[in-house]
Amino acid sequence: MPGMRRPFVTAATALAVCTATALTLSTTGPAAAAGTVPRATRHTADEPSLTGTAKLQRKPGDNVHFRFDAHGFATEAHGTFYASHHIGKVWGGYFTGRIDCLLTGGPVAVATGVVTESHFRDAPGLPHVGDLRGKRFGFTVLDNGKKDRLGYSWAIDGLPRNSVGKCLGSAPVETLAKGDYTVHHWMPPRVTK
Repeated sequence: MPGMRRPFVTAATALAVCTATALTLSTTGPAAAAGTVPRATRHTADEPSLTGTAKLQRKPGDNVHFRFDAHGFATEAHGTFYASHHIGKVWGGYFTGRIDCLLTGGPVAVATGVVTESHFRDAPGLPHVGDLRGKRFGFTVLDNGKKDRLGYSWAIDGLPRNSVGKCLGSAPVETLAKGDYTVHHWMPPRVTK
């Protein structure tokens, strides 16, 4: 029996060293050390988020799409948004920008962002949009399972011309034809005295 004990101790020690090495490499490997962890793993559950792409319910030939990738709390939020609107093949365009505010409340998210790129083609008898760069717009999403809804700050104005304050949007008045939005609600802990 004493002769059997030494190989067992040696094997157990080797296993422990290999396990410790594997655990260390998995958390400090080249990807983690270089900060190249895939984007999906950089976001934590401890922050609000609004993600997804959808097409709004409109008449045939009237195509409106919105996409969001927003993460972070209030004015610390970051990410992007994209909106496009085309009527047939003659009029339309898109604008995109950076998120500058995000708040959530249960299944509802309100985000704002500043337009960084804007391209629209005019057509006779249809609205002139112009250059939207530098304007802040607001978006409100209701994540309601398969019946999500969307609102945007220019819903009453008809055209996205006027900037709004951070984290201001309208009621989610639009229904979706297809697509899905996901709202992750999170608020920082309240400090009580």
